[in-house]
Amino acid sequence: MESESSRIWLDRGLRRLTAPNPSPMTFRGTNTYLLGTGAVAVIDPGPDDAGHMAAILAALAPGERIGAILVTHSHRDHSPLARPLAQATGAPVLAAGPSEWGRSPVMAALAAGGDIGGGEGVDVDFHPDRPIRDGECLEGDWGRIEILETPGHMANHLSFAWQGALFSGDLVMGWSTSLVSPPDGDMGAFMASCRRLGARGDRIYHPGHGDPIPAPQARVAELITHRETREAQILAALQAVGPSNAGDLARRVYTDLAPQLLPAAERNTLAHLIDLHGRNLVSSAEPLTRTSQFHRI
Repeated sequence: MESESSRIWLDRGLRRLTAPNPSPMTFRGTNTYLLGTGAVAVIDPGPDDAGHMAAILAALAPGERIGAILVTHSHRDHSPLARPLAQATGAPVLAAGPSEWGRSPVMAALAAGGDIGGGEGVDVDFHPDRPIRDGECLEGDWGRIEILETPGHMANHLSFAWQGALFSGDLVMGWSTSLVSPPDGDMGAFMASCRRLGARGDRIYHPGHGDPIPAPQARVAELITHRETREAQILAALQAVGPSNAGDLARRVYTDLAPQLLPAAERNTLAHLIDLHGRNLVSSAEPLTRTSQFHRI
């Protein structure tokens, strides 16, 4: 297997490198994007992999330097290389905040309770040099990058708009749906973020994994419909079989899933149940945990 990350030019002023970390959850690997020329902005440096860092630096043309390091969210396949890259280049790390930043009061309470599970792949040591906020614009040799807060897959998830393109991280991908695992993932926030992006006019999405999405509004609509269908299936299953936990419901609803992906399906199901609970469509006689029994109201 090649030791260097694959690199291609996607558009004028836009290079993509794919980190050598393929898996069932990362597809071919994490996409790292280099925007502009001169002082370059890097989006999602990726996992802490020396070969990938060398590939990022090697992708710079003579006279180029890294001016900013942007992170969509702090999962270990996206953020750990940010600090070594910053130390090597002097560029600041810019993100919404550390891994616990942005949780809703409900998710913060569930995290404090300690019985909800989750935490898959979280980069607990991540801290940006400077937080960036919704509506802020970063100006530089790369042009203008607009910051959008798009929680759902993770509370500190950001998307970045640039020259009609949108870097959608793990919120919207073409090859797969996203994992939404409480307390870091929030299904209500995920749906709101998808609807927000779907109302925009971006011409193309560049996701955290996989190929560009040339019809992004159609893909967002498809993802919203998919989640609404899952929600309806969960409610129907509760109506049919009575009180159930997330694991039982996942096995009923995700009938065509590979066994190794069932744990992720269970986390998505739990995210739906917590969202439905907050909307008073289901109830639980006990405090919410990963094994709580839910009832249809």
